[in-house]
Amino acid sequence: MIVLFTIKKERNKRMKKLFISQPMRGKTDEEILDVREKAIKSAEEKLGEPVEVIDSFFQNAPADARPLWFLGKSLELLSTADVAYFAHGWKDARGCQIENQCAIEYGINIIEDYRMEDK
Repeated sequence: MIVLFTIKKERNKRMKKLFISQPMRGKTDEEILDVREKAIKSAEEKLGEPVEVIDSFFQNAPADARPLWFLGKSLELLSTADVAYFAHGWKDARGCQIENQCAIEYGINIIEDYRMEDK
């Protein structure tokens, strides 16, 4: 089941900017990109329109980057989003939990994915 929480109404008709929050630790690039593709399709279906995806998958991060570096960059990108999609498993990932709380506190629309087949 996918749940959409609408916190604010969008007034203009520009394409909505989509931020994807997903667990990444221990996942291959292929697995991460596969989840992102499904998230985009799901969000577009739920919203009934195409979205502009915010690239929050840091493939060229510094080799010595710590988890807080990634979180800081993610929150910066989240601040530009109209909608945040939380992929299955987000509740078990610290960074995703923080991104979710920030989206709620700052009025960013949220889509949470509870589908069991995305394990």
